Amino acid sequence: MKIAHYSQTKETRIDNDQVKGVSGRVVIGKADGAPNFCMRVFELDRGGCSPKHAHDWEHEIFFHAGDGEVWQDGQWTPVQAGSVAFIPGNEPHQIRNSGDDKLVFVCLIPSGAPEL
Repeated sequence: MKIAHYSQTKETRIDNDQVKGVSGRVVIGKADGAPNFCMRVFELDRGGCSPKHAHDWEHEIFFHAGDGEVWQDGQWTPVQAGSVAFIPGNEPHQIRNSGDDKLVFVCLIPSGAPEL
């Protein structure tokens, strides 16, 4: 069993030509003995964004804090604290922070997918 605050998990900072102002943490994963799922927490700085991408696996997202948008089916859909998103496998998507504060969200993926 593991009980911890997410901030106690090592942060990976991502900033390149496709990703802006993103911090990610694998808060529950293989290293914790989780055989079926991986839980990640992402923080996007003001103006930050994930890459526009697609992959074979589905994932589920819970938006914990801030305001943002999810690109899906060629359009941006607003999200805020309390919003959820289901993204099926092989569906192009992107997340961006459209607010003034950090956009914080939890993302669940199946085991076997890259954890971060």
